[in-house]
Amino acid sequence: MAPLSHMPEPLCLIENTNGPLLVNPEALKILSAIRQPVVVVAIVGLYRTGKSYLMNKLAGKNKGFSVGSTVQSHTKGIWMWCVPHPKKPNHTLVLLDTEGLGDVEKGDKTNDSHISVLALLLCSTFVYNTMNKIDQGAIDLLHYVTELSHLLRIDTSPNLNRVDDAADFVRICPNLVWTLRDFYLGLEANGQLITADEYLENSLRPKQGTNQHLQNFNLPRLCIQKFFPVKKCFIFDLPTHQKKLAQLETLHNDDLDPKFVQQVAEFCSYIFSHSKTKTLSGGIKASGSHLENLVQTYVNAINSGDLPCMESEVLTLAQIKNLAAVQKAIAHYDQKMGQKLQLPTETFQELLDLHRASEKEAIEVFMKNSFKDEDQGYQKKLEMQLAAKQNDFHERNLEASQNRCSALLQDIFHPLEENVKQGVYSKPGGHCLFIQQRDELKAKYNQEPRKGIQAEEALQKYLESKESMSVTILQTDLALTAMEKEMEEVGITEEFIKAEAQRLMESLMQHQQMMESRKIFHQEQVRLMETNRVYQEALQQRAMERQLQEEVKKLKEKLQAENRKLHDELQNLLRNTHDDTCLLL
Repeated sequence: MAPLSHMPEPLCLIENTNGPLLVNPEALKILSAIRQPVVVVAIVGLYRTGKSYLMNKLAGKNKGFSVGSTVQSHTKGIWMWCVPHPKKPNHTLVLLDTEGLGDVEKGDKTNDSHISVLALLLCSTFVYNTMNKIDQGAIDLLHYVTELSHLLRIDTSPNLNRVDDAADFVRICPNLVWTLRDFYLGLEANGQLITADEYLENSLRPKQGTNQHLQNFNLPRLCIQKFFPVKKCFIFDLPTHQKKLAQLETLHNDDLDPKFVQQVAEFCSYIFSHSKTKTLSGGIKASGSHLENLVQTYVNAINSGDLPCMESEVLTLAQIKNLAAVQKAIAHYDQKMGQKLQLPTETFQELLDLHRASEKEAIEVFMKNSFKDEDQGYQKKLEMQLAAKQNDFHERNLEASQNRCSALLQDIFHPLEENVKQGVYSKPGGHCLFIQQRDELKAKYNQEPRKGIQAEEALQKYLESKESMSVTILQTDLALTAMEKEMEEVGITEEFIKAEAQRLMESLMQHQQMMESRKIFHQEQVRLMETNRVYQEALQQRAMERQLQEEVKKLKEKLQAENRKLHDELQNLLRNTHDDTCLLL
């Protein structure tokens, strides 16, 4: 292990200047001389968050990687430190410390992403160092880096980086170790204590649902979970008093918070025990020379422009922002309509006015939150969704009105229908009484509020459905009135008249039922004829036309026969009634 003896301290592997990324030939020479399998641990995170301190501890040193004590970022590019692996004989531990993300002096987001992608592609354990808590910004950044690394892996050296199956994917993808510095939250969920790993899993757990807002929420979490099959989380308290942090490199463990010292020891123990060997597709254990090739391949690909430029990131940001703006506008529309709309509305105009007012506010919300919607594509999508919602509200308004009116009609006219069943109107003058009470109930129905736009149509359909009832009552009324007059002339008793009236009413009701059945039969026949006609036109077969005409002819004959039979039965009924009357006389 001669090369390792020449690394008493870290060496810059990739220089990050204002121009292209540069690979340090001296660092490549050290890598090429390592014939052993390598375990590569890389750390990424915001600048000035203590990344270098953790990497020094993994190297078994207090000093090495630069630990800055001011707001100025010290580490530039990617620095490498190769040391013997403390727990895996004949393995080399390669530590990669990256420059901090979000350096205000550098101000280059694209450069940040390139350094992070390189670290992710080269390592077998990816340490993601963030401050205080797991938030949406940290999740979005990790998601973006994983997506870029996946794109670069596919576009460069396809034979070297192809993934043959799911097991191969697990071998290639690095483990994720999420470190939370200066953690101040309580590890608790739903009133129960949880572990740091459970906190990480809860933060990356997708939510149930299919709307666009939930899809935007779930996408980065699902991608991170898929990219990192193995995940671990560590939390770290503040190392020491704030004023002593500037001398962190020189402080002994006795000068640090004991809990922090224990947390660092547990972190190092886990990395040593669980970090896997860097593995290539096909199960190839990577040596230093393999890692050297990967460094050159990926740096060349980045410098040649294979990764998206800053403009692409702006477009991606615009898509995310505008999708979120659309969802926010839709949510505002739904909220306003839910607050103001009471279905059913009395008129269509009332619904339209509410929609237009809510639509106007929703578009204002979108305009306030949108970003670079230059062709107004997302605004048009919003308008289409709002139009669809208007149509949906219209259908719901019709349905609500229909349901309201049906319930009212059933409730209001129920006494009238009960009187018919009990024969209240089966007497001379019964039809006038029926019409009077029906009109009173119509007036009561019209006075009911919030019936909606189906009110008149529902009433007319109901009255039409009861027209046969009115006709039956009228016929009974006329027959009984005539019979009553005749009975008075011959002195027939009132009891006989009532009995005869009841018999006549039942006979007429039976006749009415026969007419209703005939009507239903006729409607069914009409429906069948219409179905046959459509079928005939679709097939365009003249033979079917002739057959249908024959069937129609037979049906007409059958209908005529049925009508004649019904007519004969009615004549017999009236003749019998007349004969009975004559006998009585």
